[in-house]
Amino acid sequence: MPTNGKKYLIVNNKMKRFGQVIGVKPEYFERYKKYHAAVWPEILDMIKKCNMHNYSIFHKDGMLYAYFEYTGNDFAADMAKMAADPKTQEWWTIMEPMQDPVATRKKGEWWADMEEVFHVD
Repeated sequence: MPTNGKKYLIVNNKMKRFGQVIGVKPEYFERYKKYHAAVWPEILDMIKKCNMHNYSIFHKDGMLYAYFEYTGNDFAADMAKMAADPKTQEWWTIMEPMQDPVATRKKGEWWADMEEVFHVD
């Protein structure tokens, strides 16, 4: 099975890229960066268990932009698994007050999904 140059396998030759956006409250940005400079090992492990790879978060002008690649077969089930994890819930309890969701996000979203308009390998 091809690995697309990555250390993980792409299930059924499918990999979906995600881009997401959320605001970060200016008074919490430095604290947010400190937490992400030392993400708890359990959080990193859960991200991997939920088939998310190549995960990055970028910052510009009070906005956070996330990018990750999903290689699983059931995104909703993997996200439910993540949401049910007690350590992830603890992490989110710390992160959420620092974040400022965009007003135009869809119902049920915290981080708003972005539309991919261009990609090249």
